This record gives sequence, structure tokens and C-alpha cells, in this order.
Amino acid sequence: MSMLTPPGMGGKYRVTGDKYPRMRRPRNRRRIVTAAVAGVVALGLAGWGTVQLIDAFTGGSDKETTASRKAGCQPAKNSASPSPPAAPVTLKPAQVTVNVYNATPRGGLAKAAADELKARGFTIGKVGNATAEYDKKVPGPAVLLGAPGATKGPFSVLSTQLSGAATKTDARTTGDVDLILGTSFTALAPKPTADQALVALAKPAPKPKTTC
Repeated sequence: MSMLTPPGMGGKYRVTGDKYPRMRRPRNRRRIVTAAVAGVVALGLAGWGTVQLIDAFTGGSDKETTASRKAGCQPAKNSASPSPPAAPVTLKPAQVTVNVYNATPRGGLAKAAADELKARGFTIGKVGNATAEYDKKVPGPAVLLGAPGATKGPFSVLSTQLSGAATKTDARTTGDVDLILGTSFTALAPKPTADQALVALAKPAPKPKTTC
């Protein structure tokens, strides 16, 4: 009989061998999982606290700078000192002499536009087909062509009558302006719209300041 067999027991209760069985407590997995989760939460709170301290000392300037860059410059609201308005253009339509040329295959377009401009107060010069340099070579609504000085007034006044016209200067020394009608021209701007644009041209509103 083995030394491990209690006295008076034998048969099927007999213990064989010369070593005591190794006994250990079953591992408590729930405790291990709970401890791990608590550790992760503690680390997260510590990291969040560090970020808050950094923001407190820096004032969050980096975040504000990044946000302002993404948003871009915005007009300042209730600005006490807006930017000065653009220089007013006091030139009247009657002071602008317009030569109207047709650079499209559609007949009668130049005369119709010239008649409408005359009715709106412009002085009309020559009317006819465009030269070979521009004939059927103006894809947009129109081209305004004149002396370099025309950019300071006549171009602006004539541009109120149609939108999308390109501007170009040449070597002329006279004050007249060419209106060369292009392929996509359909009609002049409605008169009420053109009149409002003339008023705004003579009395431009101050430009709002922008903040970045």
C-alpha cells in the first residue's frame, strides 16, 4: 500500500504513487479581464489629460490657425473701417463711341445690337462685319477692343450692357471702342440690369474687410 493511502482504505480507494497530487486554485479570468480594461481606461484618461494641459498652456492656437486656414478668409462682420471703395466711373454712355462688328455667321446681328445700344444712350460709330482677324474667331460673347486708355472707363461702361466680354487693347489713339460680337452672343443684358450696373459703377460700395 502506498504512503498516500489513508489507513483503513483500499481497493478502489487505494492511492498509488509516491507523490502528492499538485493542487492549485483555478484562475479567475474575470479578474484578469477587469484589471486589463481598467488599465486601458487609466492610460486613456492620462493621455486626454495631457492633451488638455497642452491646450491650456498654448491657448489652442494651433487648432485655431488650422481651422482658419481651412475656412479661408471671411468678410469681417460689422467692420467699423471697411476698405475704401473702388474709384467711381462717372463716364456717361453718351460719352462712349461704340463701333459694332459682327464676327458670327448670323446676319444683321451688329445692326440690331447697335440700335439697342443707341436706344440706351451710347454713341454709335461704325457698324458692319468684323475684320478677318476676328471673323468667326471669337468663341465668347464679345471682345471689347480699344486704346490702352479705354480700360479706365469706356470698357467698364460698355461692359454693363453685356456680361462675359473679353477686353483687348491696340495701338489706336482715338477714344472709340470696338464691340466685336462673338459666337455665343445672344442679346444685350436686360436694360434694368444694365442700368443698375451703371449706377453701381458710378457709386461703388465699400469693400468689406476680410479676416484670416
